[in-house]
Amino acid sequence: MRVALVAGPDAGHAIPAIALARRLADAGHDPVVFTGDRWLGVDLPGVTVAELKGLAPRLGDDDTDAGAKIHARAAHIASEMLPDLSALLPDLVVSDVITAGGGMAAERLGIPWVELSPHPLYLPSRGLPPIGSGLAPGTGVHGRLRDALLRAMSARSVRQGERERAAARVGIGLPAEDPGPAARLVATLPALEVPRPDWPATAHVVGPLLWEPTDLVLEPPAGDGPVVMVAPSTATTGVAGMVETVCEGLAGAGMRVAATVLDPASHDLPDWAVAGRGRQDVLLRQADVVVCGGGHGMLAKALSAGVPAVIVPGGGDQWELANRAARQGSAVIVRPLDATAVRDAVRTVLSTPSYAAAARAAAGSAGRVEDPVAVCESVLHRI
Repeated sequence: MRVALVAGPDAGHAIPAIALARRLADAGHDPVVFTGDRWLGVDLPGVTVAELKGLAPRLGDDDTDAGAKIHARAAHIASEMLPDLSALLPDLVVSDVITAGGGMAAERLGIPWVELSPHPLYLPSRGLPPIGSGLAPGTGVHGRLRDALLRAMSARSVRQGERERAAARVGIGLPAEDPGPAARLVATLPALEVPRPDWPATAHVVGPLLWEPTDLVLEPPAGDGPVVMVAPSTATTGVAGMVETVCEGLAGAGMRVAATVLDPASHDLPDWAVAGRGRQDVLLRQADVVVCGGGHGMLAKALSAGVPAVIVPGGGDQWELANRAARQGSAVIVRPLDATAVRDAVRTVLSTPSYAAAARAAAGSAGRVEDPVAVCESVLHRI
C-alpha cells in the first residue's frame, strides 16, 4: 500500500505524521510524507519526505483570520500539490487535521483519505462544552444548561467556518458539502479524551504518535536532587521565558533542572541547570516532574512515561489540554507564568504521590488504543 501523508511544518503536526509513516514502513507499506522543507533530508529508513507545496502565505493572505488560514489555504495547498499527488498515485492519503488540503487533493483525484488528529478529537459535540473552554462537561440541570448556552454562543463561529470551507471547496471544483474522511485517527491517550454521546463511528483512538528528531542525549546536572525537566512550547502561541522563570523559582530548592530547547546558547543558567537539544524520551526516564506549555506532543510524552506535569499553558489548545490533564489528576496548572507559582506547583507535585499515580494510570490507558496501521488498511479493504 502506497500512502501519502500530508502535514504542515510545525513539529506538533509534522512529527505525528512522520511517526505514522515509520509505523507504515515497518508494516511493509510505502509511505511518502509531504511536509515543510525543514524536514527534508531527515534520515527515515523506508520513508520518503517530500516538500508540501503551497505552504507559504500568498500576497493578500491574512494569517490572523483563522478561518481563511485553514480553509482558503487548504484549497490552495490542494491545487498546488495535485501534480505531485497525481504522479505518486497513492492508494491512500492521510491528511493532518489542520492541513486539510491533503484531503481536498485526495478527493479531487478520487483517492480515499483519512484524517490525522495529533491530539484529542476536537469536533463539536452535543454533550460537551465548546472545545477550548477547558471546562468539564456540565452535570445536572444547571451544568447542562451552561453547556447548551456556550454551544449556542459558539455556533455562529462554527457555521462561519462551514461556509468558508464550502466556498474554498467550490473554488477548486469540489462540491460545497464536505463528505469528510473515511476514518479519523485520534492520536492521543484515552486518559486525555472526554466521553461524548455522539462519538463518530469512524473515529479511532490510536495513541500518541511520537518520534524523536535527534539522537543527542541531554544529561541532567550531577547530584541527587529531584530532576525537573523543562520543555518550553515550540508553538508560536507558547509562553516565553519559561526556562529562566523556572530556574528563578527553584533557586535554592535543591533540584536539578534539564531543559530541552532549540537554541541552548540563548539561555544563561546556574550550574544546577542545563539546557540543550536532546531526546525527550530518554530524559523523561530520569525526570520526576515536567514543566511544559501543555502542547499535546510534550504532554502525551510525559504521561506516556508516567511523569506528572506542571503546565503553563499558552494559546491554541493548550488551555484545553492543561485542564484535561489537571482533571485527570496528573498535572497542576500555573497561569500566568510566575516563578513563585511554579516553585509551589513543583513542590506540590513532588510531595503528593497521587500526581505520579495518575500519570502512571494515564500511561496505562494506552493499552486501550487501536493500531493506526490496521485502521488505514481497513479503509482500503472496505472500499
